[in-house]
Amino acid sequence: MKYQDYVKKSKEELKTELEKLLKERFELKMKRGSGLNPKPHLFRQNKINIARIKTVLNNGNKEK
Repeated sequence: MKYQDYVKKSKEELKTELEKLLKERFELKMKRGSGLNPKPHLFRQNKINIARIKTVLNNGNKEK
């Protein structure tokens, strides 16, 4: 998702999305560790989306 899509979401939606992405990152790491080779671009996409959500959450705290 893009940054603007995350800005439109509520705080609760962002938190649930963040939890989902963190679980996904864990699963990707476990797949890599067990010898399976998940698609490498998924690690980068996941990392960037987590950073976007955290940025939106932090910016929301400063504005209010």
